[in-house]
Amino acid sequence: MKRLIIRPGAIGDTILSLPAIEHLRPAEIWAPELNLPLLSHVAPASSLVASGIDSLVPGPSTLARLAQFNDIVSWYGAARDDLRQRLSGLPVRFFPALPPADSAEHATDFYLAQVQAPPGAVPRIPVDGGKQEFAVIHPFSGSRKKNWPLERFQEVARLLPFPVRWCAGPDEPLEGAVRFDTLSALIPWLASARLFIGNDSGISHLAGACGLPVVALFGPTDPRVWAPRGHVRAMRFGASPEAVTAAAESLRLSRSFP
Repeated sequence: MKRLIIRPGAIGDTILSLPAIEHLRPAEIWAPELNLPLLSHVAPASSLVASGIDSLVPGPSTLARLAQFNDIVSWYGAARDDLRQRLSGLPVRFFPALPPADSAEHATDFYLAQVQAPPGAVPRIPVDGGKQEFAVIHPFSGSRKKNWPLERFQEVARLLPFPVRWCAGPDEPLEGAVRFDTLSALIPWLASARLFIGNDSGISHLAGACGLPVVALFGPTDPRVWAPRGHVRAMRFGASPEAVTAAAESLRLSRSFP
């Protein structure tokens, strides 16, 4: 069986679907360039844009590449009738890329059910390297509505009894933050920490997949569906900095590392 996975989406969505992707044992994966380091341990991964599948009308070269596979699982194009018609002669299974808006099922289990795999798996990204004595705080996300106030994160940093290193994306405004241009550079640094605190964001999911204890703050989104899996405590925006600090310390002390 030569199987292709087509997986668009953000960092967190991709990580949440990792167990389903691994269950399928693909021969190749097409995904956004940014997300390729999240998938390369599963199978050879190449850029979704370079594949041509996201073109308005996929061309002959893209169709020829697709014809090399005898099973294609796509989280791209489920709602595009034009694309489904264009690929109608190929063995493509289209899956919705996101759980229904009213779902209370965890997203990882939603993706596992799509591929007829049992629920409960924890996304994991293999990382080598030792640990250092610091915590990471990433106070951002893909939406301002999902951001706990920065001053509360700053209070948590003051309360924690060990060093904190702040993390931010290239365009996120935070003086003195550690920044990486690629996930392949971020992953080993992040995995070397002892603890992660952040919002409902892709980087929180990445920290959980790297095996870190994670405290994730949730506002408008439902942690039953979107919380990272692993050694994780999901808390609501109403939590105080003291409560977040206590949860972080409890997680850190209960997690043993080599």
